Amino acid sequence: MFHLSPFCGWMNDPNGFSFYNGQYHLFYQYNPYHSYWEAMHWGHAVSRNLMEWSYLPAAMAPDTASDEGGCFSGCAVEMDDGRQLLMYTGLRRPKDSDEEREALEAGQSDPYMQCQNLAFGDGTDYEKYDANPVIDGKDLPQGASRVDFRDPKIIRMSDGTYLCLIAGRAADQDGQIYLFRSSDCIHWKYWKILIKNEGRYGVMWECPDFFALDGKWILLASPMEMEPRGLEYHNGAGSLALAGDFDEETGTFTPQFDQAIDYGIDFYAAQTILTPDGRRVMIGWMQNWDTCLMRDKRAPWAGQMTIPRELTFRDGRLYQNPVREIDLYYTNSLTYKKVPVFDEVSLYGIEGRTIDMEITVRPVPDAPLYRKFAVWFAMDEEKNHHTAVRFIPSDGTVKIDRKYAGSRKAVVHQRRCLVRESMDGNIRLRIILDRYSCEVFINDGRYVMSAILYTDLSAEKIVFRTEGKALIDVVKRDIRL
Repeated sequence: MFHLSPFCGWMNDPNGFSFYNGQYHLFYQYNPYHSYWEAMHWGHAVSRNLMEWSYLPAAMAPDTASDEGGCFSGCAVEMDDGRQLLMYTGLRRPKDSDEEREALEAGQSDPYMQCQNLAFGDGTDYEKYDANPVIDGKDLPQGASRVDFRDPKIIRMSDGTYLCLIAGRAADQDGQIYLFRSSDCIHWKYWKILIKNEGRYGVMWECPDFFALDGKWILLASPMEMEPRGLEYHNGAGSLALAGDFDEETGTFTPQFDQAIDYGIDFYAAQTILTPDGRRVMIGWMQNWDTCLMRDKRAPWAGQMTIPRELTFRDGRLYQNPVREIDLYYTNSLTYKKVPVFDEVSLYGIEGRTIDMEITVRPVPDAPLYRKFAVWFAMDEEKNHHTAVRFIPSDGTVKIDRKYAGSRKAVVHQRRCLVRESMDGNIRLRIILDRYSCEVFINDGRYVMSAILYTDLSAEKIVFRTEGKALIDVVKRDIRL
């Protein structure tokens, strides 16, 4: 696989995505002992090109009073003295009866409070700060939950000082993002609330990220318990991007645009990095808390990351495309032009489970607009198993559908997104398959849909299907690491 996954055990949220000592570092929520979520460690992998990853020993384990309930999500920055700093959320035991009561009222049978901790290291070995926690419940504004207060993200401002965004919630369960300030990245002081959810996007927001991109500031978050809004946001754990203006002096963020980051089934907890050559690159956990039942707990591993994606912002939208380093691993390229599709077509050499496939679909001139186009992939000989991406031009919807991918669980298997600009029948689909996953980039990355699938690896056929007539161009490249 060229998507990062654990060699064994459980993986969820990316943590500490950073470039340090000439390598990309990606830490992640990790249970090394079982293939399901439990007491969290920080797994650790490094790469020189965002495609080939090497595993390092776990960077942190829950072994102190300020993180005995787990070492949870956080970030990484390089200090002026050359050390790498990790900031993470720890779960600690309540120190007084008020804290214990708050934890119990929040529904925790085993009470824990959340706090923010530090560790310092050299890219391989890390030592926790002896004065942890550096931010605790006492540092929060009145009415803020000390139970849901997590996922720190540090950014450096133009004057050299640091801001830390931390996700939290108010007493009414509504999500909000706090801002803390520091001159040395160690001693922090509460500043203000950057933004309140105000009931718009789910409840608690998790895993915030904040950065400047193409003239705007982008806030990424993962809201919990979302209600759908048309086809823009779906039920449950979702993804959110807000774009607008940010005044560094006053700490005022003014959102102007909002959208889902990923419209598929499996995407959460995005983190970004600014690469040495100036690209903003994002990676996310390619899984969903509501669909984890698909994975057999007896399997030796569970969880994987998305392919790292280059971000741009234009026309009021966040665009995403696979990092250009993927080009280094192409082999066996095949191209077909102006292929007529009526009913069903398979093309010689267009198959596989580790591929990058680009499909351009357009109407046949002087013919009625086709009613539906679909590509079936990861399909077996008997056509019992497959995953499909379908496009209906009359309503502009793209649907990803994995209900025939081999699952025996009643979890989410379909999602749709609205692609209005393609209602004339012209659409571009780029599908990246990597054994047990698919990522669909629509219209040059204007929309993305991600999903995991557990179809047997022998199922590698691909067919194209229409209702009506369409013309397609296809470029398929195998990917070999």
